[in-house]
Amino acid sequence: MAELETFYDVIRRQGISRRSFLKFCSLAAASMGLGPAFAPKIAHAMETKPRIPVVWIHGLECTCCSESFIRSAHPLAKDVILSMISLDYDPVIMAAAGDQAEAALEDTITKYKGNYILAVEGNPPLNEDGMFCIVGGKPFVEQLRHAAKDAMAVISWGSCASWGCVQAAAPNPTQATPVHKVITDKPIIKVPGCPPIAEVMTGIVTYLLTFGTLPEMDRQGRPKMFYSQRIHDKCYRRPHFDAGQFVEQWDDEAARKGYCLYKMGCKGPTTYNACSTTRWNEGVSFPIQSGHGCIGCSEDGFWDKGSFYDRLTTIPQFGVESTADTVGLTAAGAAGAAIATHAAISAVKRARAGGTNDKSE
Repeated sequence: MAELETFYDVIRRQGISRRSFLKFCSLAAASMGLGPAFAPKIAHAMETKPRIPVVWIHGLECTCCSESFIRSAHPLAKDVILSMISLDYDPVIMAAAGDQAEAALEDTITKYKGNYILAVEGNPPLNEDGMFCIVGGKPFVEQLRHAAKDAMAVISWGSCASWGCVQAAAPNPTQATPVHKVITDKPIIKVPGCPPIAEVMTGIVTYLLTFGTLPEMDRQGRPKMFYSQRIHDKCYRRPHFDAGQFVEQWDDEAARKGYCLYKMGCKGPTTYNACSTTRWNEGVSFPIQSGHGCIGCSEDGFWDKGSFYDRLTTIPQFGVESTADTVGLTAAGAAGAAIATHAAISAVKRARAGGTNDKSE
């Protein structure tokens, strides 16, 4: 295999100080939800391990994953692309085109056989021998199989590659198919979302470089460090849900007060993602904070689950809360019971106090 520089070699050549490098490692650890103790491990890995060659290919998609990726702040996308990894092929952002671009793809596959990561954005359509998506004069599904054959692992960027997304929604005339149903002999990391959060994407790349292994994943193949909790679990509107305080109509008084959007169709209680913790645009906000319910874009088949704005009150297996309506009734009942109990206790105290005064007299 051809020799590759380390991340540290590259940034030192660019004039980056040691102090800035260590600060970068601390930010990278934080972005992955790791403690401060992991920063030295990240630093050591980036000082000693060669940059990972990456081939990034595109099937049926809207390029929103790339748009998200290039907006990463911790670490910056330019640091990931130019220093942490060796992004040898990506037709969206590379300068080369046509035969020159395809030659770069073949060169990388040959030179780093068994040692490169294949990143896939979008999915292959299988109907009519894949003729609904042509790349370099050939069906994308052929490029996918060819590029995956000698890859060490595959990253499925976004819901298109992970689940099929809108292209695979009923009736799916092109037979758009998620990557894992075509590539079955390689480890696959699914990073769903439409698109995924930028720091989630760069965090996974950082993890691969640091530890040289795939992150721990759930049974659906998603990294647990970003997909282990429901958006609902860490949502800042959760106290309103527990209190039975819900928005009933758009722009009503409850909406102005920031009450829970569950009745307006929010899918946060059934969606696993880091939106409510990592957030978007350098941690500024996420859809629920902007007043719009979660549409569940990181979950399998979210396009086929009805309107994003359906009033939800009957989701089964929802935990102790049951449903929005019953939570509201329970909260109101509990409040009434608490008032009644308080009144009874106060009455007993007054009676006892009165009895004590009678005796003293």
